[in-house]
Amino acid sequence: MDARERALRQAYGHAVHWLESLSDRRVPARASVEEIVRALGVELPDGPSEPADVVDLLATACEPGLTAFPGGRFYGFVIGGTEPAALAADWLVSAWDQNCVLRAASPAYAAVEEVAGAWLLDLLGLPGDSAVGFTTGATMANFTCLAAGRDAVLRRAGWNVARDGLAGGPPLRVVAGQDRHMSIDLALRYLGLGEPELVKADGQGRIEPEALRHALAAGGPGPTIVVLQAGDIHSGAFDPFAEAIRAAREADAWVHVDGAFGLWAAASPAYAHLTAGCAGADSWATDAHKTLNVPYDCGLAIVRDRSAGRAAMGLHGDYLILHEHGDPSDKVPELSRRGRAFTVWAALRSLGRSGVADLVERLCRHASAFAAGIAGIDGATVLNDVVFTQVCAEFGDDARTERVLAALLDDGTAWISGSTWHGRRVMRISVSNWSTTDEDVTRTLDAVRRASGGA
Repeated sequence: MDARERALRQAYGHAVHWLESLSDRRVPARASVEEIVRALGVELPDGPSEPADVVDLLATACEPGLTAFPGGRFYGFVIGGTEPAALAADWLVSAWDQNCVLRAASPAYAAVEEVAGAWLLDLLGLPGDSAVGFTTGATMANFTCLAAGRDAVLRRAGWNVARDGLAGGPPLRVVAGQDRHMSIDLALRYLGLGEPELVKADGQGRIEPEALRHALAAGGPGPTIVVLQAGDIHSGAFDPFAEAIRAAREADAWVHVDGAFGLWAAASPAYAHLTAGCAGADSWATDAHKTLNVPYDCGLAIVRDRSAGRAAMGLHGDYLILHEHGDPSDKVPELSRRGRAFTVWAALRSLGRSGVADLVERLCRHASAFAAGIAGIDGATVLNDVVFTQVCAEFGDDARTERVLAALLDDGTAWISGSTWHGRRVMRISVSNWSTTDEDVTRTLDAVRRASGGA
């Protein structure tokens, strides 16, 4: 057995041990950063070390500082686990070590990206000739789509931003609902577009179409992007796409949909109504490492007009072997990148159409169970209409809600994060993990009851 094989076997053993521990381990990490630094050692060795020993040290030192993100009782942020076929495929991605930039350089990757992209468009009910790019996450997916939109609306106004930049060009408006996700603001900052103009949303975070229509009319004609969302980060609510897109079309605006976790509702017959009209947009962003449960990292940038995406993201280099029909590099910012499509293909092939629908519906069922359980706790109030996978609750007042959250994390049974919604501190539950079971929900609700009783 050579050094590489010994290292891989060591890593496999630690990986299996970690995955087996998820059902019973404390969800928050047990060790601090300082403790892990000491365990790793701060001095760089003068000489080489045996690869298997390095793997063993890394796994042993870091294990106490790992949070059980992949487990069934992590409900913070919006983080899925890793579906088994996708995890195994990701190991192959590292072993294959493909630079997935050109069709000529890695035909295998280009083929898998093509197939996985077509499956995604079919499942999500989006135009079949759209371009699907694989990014690090939803932030870069939003960036990619908004870049395509920026360039397209400026091009319609007679301005070539790729050649001339933004300085001196026509002013470009970006209009979004007041409850848009912060990644939209970040992507716009990257693109040099500044903060969006905000339009009134209802109590669940859904943009109000008439307010959007009024705002667009008040701003007058000119290059405009409208940002909608599929799945509010607090309520899980979906914008009324048909009406909002109709208002945007009246203003000749590019329409982008941020659907980091919610776009997957389209894959379920029971929840597809939430995305009705969404396919009328120009671009869509989502995360495969959220609802689909593939490993980090894997965002998806989908652009209806392939030429618009290629104009924004494509490049030329004399040393590159570019294909006449396009390359993976035409659709996303990075040149060097992992083979993200391999894991998406594996997850979709493993689950099949019915399995993806069942996954979405199971997550929603667990969210409804959380809402019902919390509503029965003395002093607790569920604040949102639970239409998808998000639940927000409070426990009487901000101070008590904070005490409940602190007691819950100290208990360690589950991880549920706090947030501020409509000026109130809330417990925000995001059900995103394929491996969450009814028992996980029951154990977590018991922990919430204990925490609220002690608060």
